[in-house]
Amino acid sequence: MKIKAFVFNPFYENTYIISDESKECLIIDPGCYEKHEIDEVIAYVKDNKLTAKGIVNTHCHIDHVLGNYTLKEHFKCPLSIPEGEVDVYKAVEVYALQYGITNFTWIPADKLLGKSGEIKFGKTALEILYVPGHSPGHLMFYNKKTNEIIGGDVLFRQSIGRTDLPGGNHEQLLTNIRKVLYTLADDVVVHPGHGQETTIGFEKENNPFVKA
Repeated sequence: MKIKAFVFNPFYENTYIISDESKECLIIDPGCYEKHEIDEVIAYVKDNKLTAKGIVNTHCHIDHVLGNYTLKEHFKCPLSIPEGEVDVYKAVEVYALQYGITNFTWIPADKLLGKSGEIKFGKTALEILYVPGHSPGHLMFYNKKTNEIIGGDVLFRQSIGRTDLPGGNHEQLLTNIRKVLYTLADDVVVHPGHGQETTIGFEKENNPFVKA
């Protein structure tokens, strides 16, 4: 699995395009907002001769969904969001202007992802991990073969996702990091929604908010 990361929008959010040898790809958490950001995603897909099979949100805070409409319309592919994030996603249309986001277009999801199971593209299957706390229905996507997780805003390098937004729960987040993530192998790489990648082992030893 090849992972391409982009840093987009005023929140410095990590957007990921994951692909494999089949040349199929998923676009995860498209935070592209400005035209040049959207063009960058489209150019990467085109230049690498990829076929976008879907757009997927780990959760639905504004910085992770800004590109949903434009990319769905361009690539004509389905949008999948966590089933527990429906209300969070609907709310973005209401509060976008408060963040100075004037051209956000809301579009409904084609599929709701459950708390377990897999999402697939090409020859790749990603296990769904249910890790609420930062947001009520937050999911992570785990490739067991490559020991990599597309992690959203759960665990960062020496930090964790904020829990002061609507639907956040600090104790729930800490509990889920310990029970869901810290039971994985130390060499599992986490590709987070903001900042640089990290590993489970590093965070168990060095994360000031939640140690093993």
